[in-house]
Amino acid sequence: MSSLVGEDKLARTLAEEVLRAGTDFGGTERSPMRNAEARVTLGVTAARDGDLEQARIMGERALEGDRKSVPSLIMTSRELAAEMRRRYSSELAAQDYLARLHSLAERKPRVHASINHGQS
Repeated sequence: MSSLVGEDKLARTLAEEVLRAGTDFGGTERSPMRNAEARVTLGVTAARDGDLEQARIMGERALEGDRKSVPSLIMTSRELAAEMRRRYSSELAAQDYLARLHSLAERKPRVHASINHGQS
């Protein structure tokens, strides 16, 4: 098992734990920003595993909901954006996700350049 695969497995396990801990029994999120960041992590690991659909779903879910810090979420999403561009640039689902992320970044000029220019 390569180092990256092992790191992705650990990242996935930790992200799943964050989601469990950050959601109450009724499904209400106690920690929306942490949960959003965990979903981005799950999106990155899915993209690296070749699962564009799961990566897109996790990325979209991270962008939904009640969050206090859009700039933080955009910064966190850079790695998923980079994986989407690197692995799936010709896929419509990836293009749609990147367009949505770009739209969020348009409202926050500081992080706009990093989304547009593919810096991760």
